[in-house]
Amino acid sequence: MIEFGHLTHVGLRRELNEDTYYGDSELGLWLVADGMGGHEYGEVASALAREVIVREVRGGAALAQAIRIADEEIIRTSRRRNDTLPMGTTVVAARINGNRFEVAWVGDSRVYLWRDGHLAQLSQDHSYVQELIANGVITHEQARSHPHRSVVTQALGVTDPRNLNVETMTGELRPGMQLLLCSDGLTEEVDDRAIARVLAHHDCSAQECVDSLVAAALDGGGSDNITVVLVRSH
Repeated sequence: MIEFGHLTHVGLRRELNEDTYYGDSELGLWLVADGMGGHEYGEVASALAREVIVREVRGGAALAQAIRIADEEIIRTSRRRNDTLPMGTTVVAARINGNRFEVAWVGDSRVYLWRDGHLAQLSQDHSYVQELIANGVITHEQARSHPHRSVVTQALGVTDPRNLNVETMTGELRPGMQLLLCSDGLTEEVDDRAIARVLAHHDCSAQECVDSLVAAALDGGGSDNITVVLVRSH
């Protein structure tokens, strides 16, 4: 049995919420998209990503393929509108089929797996600071306060489909495991240790855990839109 909780919040410093999310136990699909571009561009891009990915997965497309089609459609829409700026969005998505899960991502929205009392980040940010970490230039701790930490190197609507790197990972989903999908509005304000402490509360429902995480991000400053989706297997 799958239980999930979900919440998005504009945060304390933004006027628009450019994040969006989706959750459907019957389809076995959950996603978070964090739009960028400001002035409704991000809002349009993230909503379009959600619509296209849901439509394509419903039609039988694989998750990575659905994300690629979303990239193409956002680029086409932007061109049709003659936008002066490209509109873009990150995306992180999870599919559950029986006791298997698949996750896919583009950008710096993240997916974590809670298993056997431990929290593991499954996704690797497509970001400037992640490249610096990978090359040994800075540490994870330094990345948290780096001035360019919000610069992504891949995004739907911005990255040419030929160069789009949709990363995927699959695994077994056993009872007690939890998949956490979130925009960087959460991880910017709440570190992994604090996230793990919330997910360790087994007496909380998935929705209560999500509410606690969003509240923690707001307590931390709420500098960006915050979106959290938690999928729990029973």
